[in-house]
Amino acid sequence: MGGEGMAGTRSHGDGWYRARAMGEGVTLIWEDRIKPDWRCNIWHVRGRDRDLVFDTGFGFVSLLASIPQLRERPVIAIGSHTHCDHVGGHHEFADRRIHEAEADILAAPTRPNTVIDPYVVDEMFEGAPPEGFDARNFLIRAAPASRCVGEGDVVDLGNRAFEVLHLPGHSPGSIALYERATGLLFSGDVLHNGRNGIGTLVLYHTVEEHHVASAERLMALKLGTVHAGHYDSFGQARAREVLAAYIARKRTGDCPVPRRPA
Repeated sequence: MGGEGMAGTRSHGDGWYRARAMGEGVTLIWEDRIKPDWRCNIWHVRGRDRDLVFDTGFGFVSLLASIPQLRERPVIAIGSHTHCDHVGGHHEFADRRIHEAEADILAAPTRPNTVIDPYVVDEMFEGAPPEGFDARNFLIRAAPASRCVGEGDVVDLGNRAFEVLHLPGHSPGSIALYERATGLLFSGDVLHNGRNGIGTLVLYHTVEEHHVASAERLMALKLGTVHAGHYDSFGQARAREVLAAYIARKRTGDCPVPRRPA
């Protein structure tokens, strides 16, 4: 099903996915044949009674069929938001959750409301696209939420608990998951360590004032490791540096230019 790769990674799904243990019961999964600037991070957290998957990628190739550890116990699949690179595999999970502000999108996804155009293109792949792929006709499969999540809800895995933080701005239903006991944060696209900084995309439902308020809220949190929706993971010092730079940039009236889905 998979093989050892470089830097401690394993290959799955005929090389479509790769996975790497990150410590603290967390595994990073990514769609290896999608270029880094397009793909999102898929986070798997091992729990005592059930597991958590935070974001599910584009779903071009079955996530559940490709990653054996996702079939070993019940899994809660939560989307940080409903952009196409984050919820493409949600339909594969029986327990799937999203913030109530974007539940209608997950239930009835379209090319505009999941931001497929103009970002899903042949150029996004390393090598050939998956068999049968047609950028012009690609759609996220409908996956009505089994439960909506909101501010202050707790995702209980039996031996660890993650608090839902509603952090709108990038999209109206953007959320992060925060483990107060360790400071571990799954930040989605509200906070990441990309070379262009956060807030570089202004999409149809982006509200920059809300994103600034969400960034200010994160500045006040005690953080351990931040596992973001894109790029690498980092700690509190880097998180505050990125957040402070974004807040300062917005206060000077900077106007970002969209580059890729996030």
